[in-house]
Amino acid sequence: MATILFTGFPGFLGSALLPRVLERSPGSRAVCLVQGKFEAMAKARVAEIEAARPALAGRIELVDGDITKPDLGLGAARKLRGETAELYHLAAVYDLSVRRKAGMAINVDGTRHVLDFAKKCGGFERLHYVSTCYVSGRYAGIFREEDLEKGQRFNNYYEETKHLAELEVRRRMEQGLPATIYRPSVVVGDSRTGATQKFDGPYFAVRWLLRQPGIAMMPVVGDPEAFRVNLVPRDFIIDAMTHLSGLAASLGKTYALADPEPLTVAELLEVVGEATKRRIVRIPMPLAAAKAALDYVPGVHWVMKMPSGVVDYFVHPTYYTTANAAADLEGSGIRVPPFRDYARILVDFVRAHPEVSSAAMT
Repeated sequence: MATILFTGFPGFLGSALLPRVLERSPGSRAVCLVQGKFEAMAKARVAEIEAARPALAGRIELVDGDITKPDLGLGAARKLRGETAELYHLAAVYDLSVRRKAGMAINVDGTRHVLDFAKKCGGFERLHYVSTCYVSGRYAGIFREEDLEKGQRFNNYYEETKHLAELEVRRRMEQGLPATIYRPSVVVGDSRTGATQKFDGPYFAVRWLLRQPGIAMMPVVGDPEAFRVNLVPRDFIIDAMTHLSGLAASLGKTYALADPEPLTVAELLEVVGEATKRRIVRIPMPLAAAKAALDYVPGVHWVMKMPSGVVDYFVHPTYYTTANAAADLEGSGIRVPPFRDYARILVDFVRAHPEVSSAAMT
């Protein structure tokens, strides 16, 4: 039985992707690399998957490991290396406020260790690596799926370390490693249920509005008509990756899993206002002043409960092309649903689940 190794389980994307990949590959099993502190969560997630999909019972194995360690913390791992045919590398620190040391250890060194492991696997078929559109940093203009090094500057260490990690993957691909790269934009909850594992990104703005009365104040930086926010729901990412990772033609490609027609900030505020039933009064602010207020003015962060790094994405100057993804998803029925169609579903989930936090899974 062929082995598919997963990192990033039981995370937000990994938990949804794993059963879909196994269902597509009936002669395979999944081995999930899990840190000890997430073992209980991972076991619970496996139980949920097997209860919902009885055909997968007994085909998911959890192993104690850590991508920040050589050999993924598995020791010699000779048997697993000999069995692993595919590797889905989703583990990363998804946190705009991450310190560089942590980002380097998890996103960069962790990816190097995964690549080293894959190189040692006999009969290895492919690495599926989840990057991010924001390897672009603050590149002003069109960023194609083939682009990576464009002289860009970065908003934060998350972007920088994911950029460095993708550089490592591409170097190994040039050396012969079979791989496919997937770049999601900002991932929000499921478009059908609203379900998400944490409230970050645009959810900070949603929760800020929900804490206000019918007429709500919203600080706005830059020109809301000129900048766009690229949002995609989890189910689109999972559907797209399930389809694309099963194509022989996807080998060696990079896919931007992004909205080809993202809303402007002004349009986004209109949609979110309707979904939260708030009339938004925009308060124009310079970018530097807005970030400084969140970082340094006593009480502002406590009131808005929003990290300053989020503000940069409301004046993001990059447009992502999705030509590879569009071409290879053609005929599958898989497309990015318009944010207008599911914004209220996301808001309803926020209202119903105040216990969900914005903390990264690290």
